[in-house]
Parts: sequence; structure tokens; C-alpha cells
Amino acid sequence: MDIDAWVWWLIAAVGLGIPLVITAMPEFGMFSVGAVAGALTAGLGFGVVAQVIVFVVVSVALLAVVRPIAARHRAGQPAHATGVDALKGRQAVVLERVDASGGRVKLAGEVWSARSYSPDQVYEPGRQVDVVEIDGATAVVL
Repeated sequence: MDIDAWVWWLIAAVGLGIPLVITAMPEFGMFSVGAVAGALTAGLGFGVVAQVIVFVVVSVALLAVVRPIAARHRAGQPAHATGVDALKGRQAVVLERVDASGGRVKLAGEVWSARSYSPDQVYEPGRQVDVVEIDGATAVVL
């Protein structure tokens, strides 16, 4: 049984796609696309040398073009804090005396229950404090 060259290229493409799925390394996907290009070249009747050249050129081109773009895209996206994590490090204004047992602050336009980070610290109304963490529905301030 004689298998056409384009079938071997498709088998190679699938074989290169398996590590892509298992390891999540996009380079294998680029090689897989190169193998599909080799299969197309074989299907059009070109020889083995042309098939290998197309495979190498397409794979290297994808590596040279797509990889740097993906790296820039990943590096350019800062992690955005959301929810209560976005409140950490913000300033609040003390509305009612805040000590280790409790109090109230205005944080991000809302009134929050609060307690001091240090058990011996007391903050009087009107003072600006920094939010160290959010513990449930209580802002821990410093």
C-alpha cells in the first residue's frame, strides 16, 4: 500500500498538534501549520525538496512573526485588580473613630466598617488612612 506524501504531512501535522494540546506550547502549533503547508505543496504535485522547504519557511515565518507579537501582547497586559483586591492600598477617610475593635471609614465613595491594623492604633474622624487589606466586609487600615 503506497501512501501519498500529503497524507504523511497531515499525519505529521496531527503529531505536532498533540504536544501543542498537552504542553500548551504554541511553537508546536506553528510547526503543525507548517506541516499542513507541506501537505498542500505535496497535494499540488511538488517534489519532496519543495515540500520540506515550504514546511521550514512557513514554520520559521510563523515563529519569527507570531511569537514576538504574542510575547509583546502578554507583557503589555498588566494584571488588573478587581473587587476587594482593587481597594487594597487605597486611602480612606475616617468617619467614626477606628481602633482595634471597629469604626467606620469612607472608602471608594462607600461607608465601610473598619478596624486598625495595629491593636494599639486609634484614628480619629477626618484622618486619612491607608487600606492594608479587606477582611470580609471590614477594611483593615493603617
